[in-house]
Amino acid sequence: MKIIVCGAGKVGSNIARHLALENHDVTIVDQSETLVRQISDAHDVNGVVGHGSHPDVLERAGIADADLLIAVTLADETNMIACQVAHSLFGVPTKIARIRHQSYLQPMWANMFSRDHMPIDVIISPEIEVARAVTRRLEVPGAFEMIPLVDNKVKLLGVRCNPDCPLVNTPLRQLSQLFPDLNIVIVGLIRDGKPIVPRGEDQMHAGDEVYFVVDSDQIDRAMAAFGHEEREARSLLIFGGGNIGMFLAKELEENHDWVRAKIIEHNKERAEAIAGELQKTIVINGSVIDQEILEEANVGGTETVVAVTNDDETNILASLLAKKFGCRRVVTLVNNSSYEDLVGSIGIDVTVSPRNITVSKILQHVRRGRIHSVHTLREDFGELIEAEALQTSELVGTPLRDAKLPQGVLIGAIVRDGATIYPSGGTVVEAGDRVVLFAAADVIRKVEKMFSVQLEYF
Repeated sequence: MKIIVCGAGKVGSNIARHLALENHDVTIVDQSETLVRQISDAHDVNGVVGHGSHPDVLERAGIADADLLIAVTLADETNMIACQVAHSLFGVPTKIARIRHQSYLQPMWANMFSRDHMPIDVIISPEIEVARAVTRRLEVPGAFEMIPLVDNKVKLLGVRCNPDCPLVNTPLRQLSQLFPDLNIVIVGLIRDGKPIVPRGEDQMHAGDEVYFVVDSDQIDRAMAAFGHEEREARSLLIFGGGNIGMFLAKELEENHDWVRAKIIEHNKERAEAIAGELQKTIVINGSVIDQEILEEANVGGTETVVAVTNDDETNILASLLAKKFGCRRVVTLVNNSSYEDLVGSIGIDVTVSPRNITVSKILQHVRRGRIHSVHTLREDFGELIEAEALQTSELVGTPLRDAKLPQGVLIGAIVRDGATIYPSGGTVVEAGDRVVLFAAADVIRKVEKMFSVQLEYF
């Protein structure tokens, strides 16, 4: 697939890197010669220096025969115009744009992005996606990750193994014997910052971060098996009243009205503005690292703090202060990937990466075949993929033990006619099944091929 990426910032460069590793023909466009050189020198990516919405720049990037344009520059308007130029002048089939300003995303203006006006096929709003990701993590206390799959029939959870975890030092293949009625498949481990694709003889150690797929009806049992029986938060304190903080507060007001929420926002005008938009949330004007403000907000009596200011260092420091004051759990927004492995070791319970969330959302629309969702699990580890098995797929009709799955692929669950099947060696995938699997980064293209539509299908 020939793909043009406009914007060589953190999101754009990460997308370009992912796609280049999968042997796509990728060209990145940015006004910064330094950023373009960095990504093109490090990976098999072509680089063009220039404005991402200018027709002559896009033409130099090879857009005339491109299959896909991904516009993720810092300016919404540049992203929108790039999509318009790609459609009107070059007939690019698929256009994806990152749009952050909420005025463009109001439902009343949705017709603006129709094919007859400004044709954008997929709009990504990082702030909304991050707020949703935070809300999901709040729904399962004790989990640092929660992703619903196959119409919420199964979920991926991420938990840390504490020293008192009952499953520590138990070979994974024995889990089904210890918990015969618990439908759970462990698909990934992070140990000392290093990813592990687990095998049956592997054991979990104290301090490991464990990713597993579980039936949605068995979440409480699964969390208890890992020694996590925390109750859902009833009080929440949000650090930062930007778009993410406001969306999160609105989501809680609309769908989790039993949660008492407060926001601390340092900008007085912004604090007044969001206070006017929110109905039940208390808004406090002040600094999230001011101890008097934290005491006024009763951080010590708060069950969960969510730090979502626009500064990583502020989020981390404020989260640590909240823990010092007695807050039970902190969820911290971290943009810099180099901080991700650090923060878990210093007492932060959950980290949220806007870059990973945005990249996952975009990759979902890039994958070939019947791929319904894609979720990146840590940088360079792999992806959780939900796909539909077609009649022509090489996976269909063969017991899994004989299916010759690539090394680094683990089947987490199969959903057939609304019923969840947890795989064994004798399980046979049928056409129409929804398959939830983990794929290590280096075998994603092979997985994509397994679920692609073959020519003879037509």
